[in-house]
Amino acid sequence: MNDIKLALQKNYLVASDWIWKKDPADKGKVHQWIQPMEDWEGGNPDVVLFGMPLSRSSISVSGASEYPSAFRRSWKGFSTYNLDEDIDLSSLSVVDLGDVKLHGTNVEECHQRIEQAAHAAAKHFKKSITVGIGGDHSVTACSIRGLRDVYPDETIGILQLDTHLDLRDPAENGPTNGTPIRQLIEGGIVKGEHVCNIGLHGFFNTADLVAYGKEQGINMITLQRARRQGITNTIEASLQQLTEKVDRIYVTVDMDVLDISFAPGVPASTPGGMTTQELFDALLQIGRHKSFRHIDFVCLDPTKDEAASPTVKAGVYSFLQVMTGAALAKREGEAG
Repeated sequence: MNDIKLALQKNYLVASDWIWKKDPADKGKVHQWIQPMEDWEGGNPDVVLFGMPLSRSSISVSGASEYPSAFRRSWKGFSTYNLDEDIDLSSLSVVDLGDVKLHGTNVEECHQRIEQAAHAAAKHFKKSITVGIGGDHSVTACSIRGLRDVYPDETIGILQLDTHLDLRDPAENGPTNGTPIRQLIEGGIVKGEHVCNIGLHGFFNTADLVAYGKEQGINMITLQRARRQGITNTIEASLQQLTEKVDRIYVTVDMDVLDISFAPGVPASTPGGMTTQELFDALLQIGRHKSFRHIDFVCLDPTKDEAASPTVKAGVYSFLQVMTGAALAKREGEAG
């Protein structure tokens, strides 16, 4: 156990700047349920999470680096019991591994550290679901590269919930939040035909990027089409199609998939996006799926949020929804 903690620290995973103290009076609350790495006593947790607080690589001005801290601070406002599904999430064991310790100025070094940290988390907790909290969307490419290094003989697929394709040319734009999917395709980590993007809509992707997506075989499902088919039906079908093609699926949730009215705290938020309920339904479906093992949440900027923090709260709720799906799947598995 101590060897694992030391290995994580050597790979830049350190205690977060916000750790809740244990308080019996708050029994049943999320901030008392999630166990900090400092308190972990060994065993195989169902879930491990870690923060990737980087936003210097964002195309637009972003404080997404502040989200891992805001995410943790908001836990106290949520209980572990999901009334809609009649299940208590405390049936899952969750360990918070902390945050990736980043370089002060060097973005490339930051990306390398995130890749190492993601590799360490996946290597030492192979039986656990891994949850990454960004950070801008550039961290997804790092995380998937780290995951690939743990499973070099496996084919990785991506289920992407996003308003954007994130297929800008890295040669022109660098390793930004606009290029992660193309980075992975051109780096030979993921094939375009193994990427499914759900949530695209409106006037937010240029024709040349759509053409590149088609050329690479990316399954681009517009939000309009997903609504016609049913959001959960679309998610289920996409996961099933990916499962037939790949060995391992990585889910990435760009919070700009939400309509701007639901997510004012997202730098690239747009009109015409998903409602929070549509996203919550999608995440519940994802969490219940047998192939669900890896997910990240990116591009949420708490510094742009309104006074009541609606976007941060939606982000925590999103995490809890996918955990609800995982808890339901665990209960169903135990029931036989």
